[in-house]
Amino acid sequence: MSSELAISTDRVQKFIDDLEAQKTILSKCTQLFTALTSHFSSLQNSLSQKSQSLESRFISLSSTSSQTLESLSLCESSIPDRESAAAIRIETQKEAALEEFRNPTTSTQLSDSLKSLSRRMDSTGLVKFIVSKRKESVSLRAEISNALAEAIDPPRLVLEAVDDFVSQKVGKTGGLTDKRWACGMLVQALFPEATWKEKKGKRPEFSRSTGERAGKVIEKWKGQLDGEVEGIGAAEAVMFLQMVVGFDLKERFEEAFLRKLIVDFASRRDMAKLAAALGFDDKIGDIIDELIKNGKEIEAVYFATEAGLTQRFSPVSLLKSYLQNSKKNATTILKNGNYTAAATEESNNMELNSIRAIIKCVEDHKLESEFSVDSLRKRAIQLEKAKADRKKSSQAAGKPQKKRGHNAGGGRSSGKSAFRPAKAAKFSNAYPPFSRRNPAPSAQHSPAARYSGPYNYGGQNVFEGPTAPYASAYGVPPSQSPASVTQQHYSHPVDNMGAAGYRTSGAYGGQTSYGVYDYGSAAPSTYQPSSFTQ
Repeated sequence: MSSELAISTDRVQKFIDDLEAQKTILSKCTQLFTALTSHFSSLQNSLSQKSQSLESRFISLSSTSSQTLESLSLCESSIPDRESAAAIRIETQKEAALEEFRNPTTSTQLSDSLKSLSRRMDSTGLVKFIVSKRKESVSLRAEISNALAEAIDPPRLVLEAVDDFVSQKVGKTGGLTDKRWACGMLVQALFPEATWKEKKGKRPEFSRSTGERAGKVIEKWKGQLDGEVEGIGAAEAVMFLQMVVGFDLKERFEEAFLRKLIVDFASRRDMAKLAAALGFDDKIGDIIDELIKNGKEIEAVYFATEAGLTQRFSPVSLLKSYLQNSKKNATTILKNGNYTAAATEESNNMELNSIRAIIKCVEDHKLESEFSVDSLRKRAIQLEKAKADRKKSSQAAGKPQKKRGHNAGGGRSSGKSAFRPAKAAKFSNAYPPFSRRNPAPSAQHSPAARYSGPYNYGGQNVFEGPTAPYASAYGVPPSQSPASVTQQHYSHPVDNMGAAGYRTSGAYGGQTSYGVYDYGSAAPSTYQPSSFTQ
């Protein structure tokens, strides 16, 4: 009886185990069914969304295609009229050019002379005329664009001028500085800023042969720049990049080469827009990081603002960092120079340049509410006054001594005078010589020194000549009186730079020394990017 009960129990247990196994299988089947159902539902939703997207794109494509076909139809129908208008225009310009050859213009008007040379497609004569009228650069800038419009082929006219300049540069011919400036004026007039990326203005049209010739000229030009990138000057770098953008030649150059030009000459306000026009939109952040690492925080502010990256690169933080670094540099100059008169002069000039750069940047970007410059203005007035006092002392020390007068009786002395002034005093006057007032700049440049001279962001003339440093596009002349400092934009003169890369005017007798200034409202730097070296 017990054995039968045991057998029955085993059978029941086996039955239960079978049920459990079937339950597990059923559970797995249920889970698999749920997963498959969810997956197929997801696929169905995805297909539905893609179908809707395709339908919307198809509708958009149909609309675009209709507009394109309509535009092509209008263009095709307007071809005869455009051909007639172009033929009439060419004939008119041809007649005007022939008339210029038969009866050369004798007008003394600047605009008439420019138009006459443009009609004749005389690139050599046009460059020479522009150079001869360099003192009238403001009027030239306003008239060149209108004059180029009178030419039969403006891009070819400008390209011939640039080709001649590059050929002379290859041949090491002298007098290139004036021609570089004149060619820069022509290139800027042919490809204004509006035609770079936004294309608000109409980009000049040029033939395929002109584009191919431009490529050859630019390639030859690049061969010269490869060996002397550091000595070409900012104006030539800007002109080179404008030609690359204007003739759409950026595909011919390595990205590293173009980027180096942009970073090396970032102090030019054109560079931020040119960088975007050259397709560096996605890499502007890396360029800004590189500028910060190289101590060019002011340039970084302009690049960040132009690229819309002020959230990532706070202008206020960059300005505070620049101010802090400039104070450290001024203190270092004083210590390394053992607080001598020359070291004090160099330190004060470096500090004044930095202050001007910061104030100009704050005013350009309307940051007065976030970055107070009142204490900087007061400090600038102090430094300007000290500079004026040193200049007066230097001028007083250079005045000639008075010669010994006649005898009391009115007759001339029979013997030689006991005192004879030095010959050098014979030629001295109330002003120091030009070489003393404007010593040649050294090879090194501080970040602050790049912001000297007036700067107009929208319509500036980016091609300055040899008598004015290339970086003179950002402020006011350094000779302004202290009283006017609070009412004008501040600048950074790049002339008179010492070995440390900061402006110096030499040692002046009886100068007033100013130590490093404690800016009350300037908070310590809070901007510390990973790539920035303190």
